[in-house]
Order: sequence, then structure tokens, then C-alpha cells
Amino acid sequence: MNIYRNWILASRPWSFSMTAISVSVGSALAAIDGTFSWAFYLLALIAGVFMHAATNLINDYYDVKSGVDFKGVSTGIYRPHPLLEGKLTSRQVLIEACVLYVVATIIGLYLAADRGWPLIGIGLIGVFASITYTAPPFKYKYIALGELSVFLMWGPLMVMGSYFIQRQAFSINALLISIPFGILVALVLLANNIRDISHDRSKGIRTLPIIIGERNGLRLYSTLVILAYAGMIGMSIAGPLYMWSLIVVLSLPLALKLIRQMMQKIPDDADAQTAKLDTAFGLLLVASLVLEGLI
Repeated sequence: MNIYRNWILASRPWSFSMTAISVSVGSALAAIDGTFSWAFYLLALIAGVFMHAATNLINDYYDVKSGVDFKGVSTGIYRPHPLLEGKLTSRQVLIEACVLYVVATIIGLYLAADRGWPLIGIGLIGVFASITYTAPPFKYKYIALGELSVFLMWGPLMVMGSYFIQRQAFSINALLISIPFGILVALVLLANNIRDISHDRSKGIRTLPIIIGERNGLRLYSTLVILAYAGMIGMSIAGPLYMWSLIVVLSLPLALKLIRQMMQKIPDDADAQTAKLDTAFGLLLVASLVLEGLI
């Protein structure tokens, strides 16, 4: 049983809330526009979570293989890391990732055949971004492109893909609404990279905070948090969101507290704390869309 527990921990299940929120936002918007299927929602959610889990695993696999992650590094201190801890071998992690990719692909192909072939393009982009994040020869996480990729994957791509699965059409409104949440998900990686500036620089990695500097990285972090909330408020008042969506502001005190903390001293779990903000923000957004659909 221990190996199954370690497989689950290695996939970082606590991060799946971000995928669940992105899929739920796209699906809820489709429901408001008139079409919703629980079966398609669950299939999209399972495929998204499996792809997310595979991405986490392949990321850890290549980070350890390339020597970026090792015992004592911050990533292995604040969260379980079965590969670093020797509870899983590299081969076991790689096999688990491949199995998850295969299952996600099978579900994706079924959805594409049933709902529309544009989903093939979305799936290919997602798989390519997932594998090449830390895998050679691209390793684009190490050349300051990680934040952009995370924004696109958990923002426009996942939200619009989920909308398409329900409606068999794309929506400019879904695109606009995906932006604030996509920004906040990208800030999880930005927080991680700000914290790890010294470590990453020693490994020859060029993340965004290394290029623009720690102080500017913190300014960017704070600015993007504020812009995400400003965007939500603006869209709730002027459209395409609804007045219900102003409840997202209930998470603003958490955001302001996190900004103050980041400015004073970057915590070891800066990325995890940012993920908590994402979850609060995203759940309130989903709740507002459900309320609009019901009322």
C-alpha cells in the first residue's frame, strides 16, 4: 500500500484544485449559456487532473535527474517529495507519469471524437507544454517562460477547452473570464521562482525573477494580484461577468496579507500560500457562476 500512497503524494494532489476550478469555470459558463452535461464535465475534469498529475511527475523526474532538485532544497522541505526521499525510484515516477498521460489521452480522444476535433489541437498543445516544461531539449521553465505557459494552460486553454466540450463552440467571454484566474495560477510559479533565485542562479537557470531581479519580481507579483482583482471587479460591473461575481472580493484580505508577507520576507512555502489564494479566489468565482446559473 505504501507505494500507492507515495504515487499519490508524488503527483501533488493538493494542486489539483487549480485544474478543478479551471474546468468548473468553463463548464459553468457553458451552463449559463444553455448547455451542460455532467458526464462531459466529469470526463474533462478527470482528463485535466490526470494531465496535471503527469505534469507534476515529469517535472520532478527531470528536476531530480538534472540535479536541480536534491535533498535539502526548499521544494523537498515544505512538501512531500517521494522521489527525493528515496520512497520511489525514477523509473517508478516515469512509469506513473506515462500511465497518466495515456489515460488522459484516451479520454481526450473520446471527447474530440464526440464533441469536436478542435479538442485535438488543445490536447496537443497541453501535452507538449506539459512534457517540455523541464524535459530536454526545450526545458522552457529554465528560460523564463514557465509563468507564461502556466497562465495559458490554466487560464485560456483549460477554461475555453472545458467550455468547448459543453457547447461545441468557443467563447470570447470565456477567454476574458479565464484571464484573472490564469494570472493567479501563474503567480504560484512566480512565487516559487522568487524564493529560489539563489538556488536557480547557482544551477545556471534563468527564471523571470533572475532576469528582472528580486525586487522587480515582487513588484510584478503584487501588481498582477491587484490586476486580477481589478479585472474581476470590472467584468462583474461592466460584463461579461455578473454582480454575483463580486463575492470574489471576499478573498481580497487574504491577497493583501500575502502581498505584505512577500514584501517583508519571502516564506519557504510562498508557492503553496499563493495556491491557497488561488483556491479561495477560484472557488468564489465558481460559486458566483453557479448562483447566476440557478437564479
